[in-house]
Amino acid sequence: MTTAAIIVAAGRGLRAGGGVPKQWRTLAGRRVADWTLDRFRGQVDHIVLVLSEDDHEAWAEFEGTDLILATGGSDRAGSVRNGLTALASLNVQQVLIHDVARPCVSQHIIQQVLKALDSHHAAAPGLAVTDALWTGDGHVVTGTQDRDSLFAAQTPQGFRYDVIVAAHAAHAGGAADDVEVARAAGLDVTIVPGDPDNIKITRPEDFARAERILGMDMDVRLGNGYDVHRFGDGDHVILCGVKVPHERGLQGHSDADVGMHAVTDAIYGALAQGDIGQHFPPSDPQWKGAASEIFLRHAVKLAEDMGYRISNVDCTLVCEYPKIGPHAPAMRDEMARIMGLRADQVSVKATTSERLGFTGRSEGIASLATACLVKS
Repeated sequence: MTTAAIIVAAGRGLRAGGGVPKQWRTLAGRRVADWTLDRFRGQVDHIVLVLSEDDHEAWAEFEGTDLILATGGSDRAGSVRNGLTALASLNVQQVLIHDVARPCVSQHIIQQVLKALDSHHAAAPGLAVTDALWTGDGHVVTGTQDRDSLFAAQTPQGFRYDVIVAAHAAHAGGAADDVEVARAAGLDVTIVPGDPDNIKITRPEDFARAERILGMDMDVRLGNGYDVHRFGDGDHVILCGVKVPHERGLQGHSDADVGMHAVTDAIYGALAQGDIGQHFPPSDPQWKGAASEIFLRHAVKLAEDMGYRISNVDCTLVCEYPKIGPHAPAMRDEMARIMGLRADQVSVKATTSERLGFTGRSEGIASLATACLVKS
């Protein structure tokens, strides 16, 4: 089942203050849009980000990333239609449509909506209204409203892709959300339980509440890794995915990439999921001479499957020779590519041991690494 999420981020949202659209304002150290996008990474196969043509910096930043970009329409419905069109060639069966201004959406809600789509054409989270409801004229209460059977709508709202495309094509416009579009096409929409913390940032005071929610929800994990390989015959070493000429090679069951092994173990450690040897036993001949990229990709995928994103990694190589400095930028870029990170989220550096110990005697290379993971 191929899944996708459309993040609608083309609105201007100036009521929230700050002088810029609310999706680009800072929230708990990151932009609102960054929080929202990370909530869906690893949960769906494709993410479409719908941007205004006026957001030139955002277009430049996100082009060439893991995101599919689409141009916003004249209204929200137009933006959603453009997002749906951007998915037309990808054989998507299920699509989630989400407001960028809801950065606190939980992984649980996302998965519950997707699960509901296995047996329904449409599903959306909603909160049963529990407060008394008034009607009013200015500042005067004019009556009460029955709250039975009333729900506060939330996103992501999920649909079978083909049916929501057809519903939008047939709709005259002016709908409050995609559930209204679906119902106008005769679709039943299943309600899944919403979350009071899944707030939509609308007013200036909503930023403070969202920061509190994100602070309470944040699960940050640190892991460390350590690896050693001795020198043997050869004319190069592989370090952090880069071939470095050297008068000797490193010995190991795989390609002996000591830096990549340390980073891989740091990720496993942060997840409390053992080490490389448990996932890829050296007694198994299929891993003889294997590229260490296989191990690192497995650790990254495991983190995604467990609902974590990698915030940053730091790798230190300990050796007298070869000299790492000239190759460090290429190592950083290669590690970032494999892990799906930006280069500024990866550190590769080196030190010597002042000619002390086995590294000081040039008998081998050691590596230490730290990885920081954050619950998505």
